[in-house]
Amino acid sequence: MTKFLTRCLVISGLVICLAAPAFTQPSGMRPGHGMERRHGRGERQCRTASELNLSPEQAGTLDLLAQAYFQEAKRDRIELFSKRLEIKEYLTNPAVKAEVIQAKNGEIIELQSKMEEKTVAYLLKVRSLLTPEQLKIWCPEQESPMLHRMMERPFPMGPPMPRPSPPPEGPNKE
Repeated sequence: MTKFLTRCLVISGLVICLAAPAFTQPSGMRPGHGMERRHGRGERQCRTASELNLSPEQAGTLDLLAQAYFQEAKRDRIELFSKRLEIKEYLTNPAVKAEVIQAKNGEIIELQSKMEEKTVAYLLKVRSLLTPEQLKIWCPEQESPMLHRMMERPFPMGPPMPRPSPPPEGPNKE
């Protein structure tokens, strides 16, 4: 019964992901009402590549790059969704051994890493299209939700930084 439920969940998740394709905003579009970015004093304007004044050649190349990237990213997101459902089922099943769960978690981590590498490769291609003036106001973290999440993690990457030890207390020399 649980395998049937899992399969139904996976299939319904895939249907949802496939029914909502990732479309890119046409390069000539600007943010609509209520979508303006707010800038504080002294804060530079920050825009996605499609919001920059792109030449027709830049816009065409950007559209092709974005379509290819988002199609591939959609496949990876579906695979990641499926693996997360599997690990959830494994974690709630007492018959599944810890090694199997750890192996599935390793697959998830590997896939996430692969997705991050693809995101950076895409952003490098976008960067190569832009002029130095466009690069000054381009915000790569707004191009990809994954990169945005990577840059706004509430925890430091890697091992925690050691705290400096307090100075030794000794006799005051006053």
